[in-house]
Amino acid sequence: MTKRLAIGDLARQTGTKVNTIRFYEEIGLLPEALRTASGRRTYDTADLRRLAFIRHARQLGFSIPEIRSLLALSDQPDRDCAEAAAIAREHLHDIGIRIARLETLRSALTDVATSCEGGRVAECRVIEAIAGTELAL
Repeated sequence: MTKRLAIGDLARQTGTKVNTIRFYEEIGLLPEALRTASGRRTYDTADLRRLAFIRHARQLGFSIPEIRSLLALSDQPDRDCAEAAAIAREHLHDIGIRIARLETLRSALTDVATSCEGGRVAECRVIEAIAGTELAL
């Protein structure tokens, strides 16, 4: 029989918070954990690999529904990977939109931050910009 991991060990090995592991289990990204006689959750290497996949996908910015789709595909290794590629292309498109927005924000904040000449906070362009009243200029 293979050694099973307690939830704390799984958390440490993957850099995932225990609450997050429970959440992923609750929403079905991770299968329901086996329990010991005392009711403690235990996990095997397949759970460890699945959680590592989820963590990496989250770090890459994939949404929960995207990860759910990717996991469903990975659970069927003989399927065509075109659907996975389509998910990746859509995610790449979304990243491009976010990058464009961030570049616009950087430009606006640079303009505001470099135009600050000191003075009273009541007339501060930085504060106004963060409040949303200045960036539209």
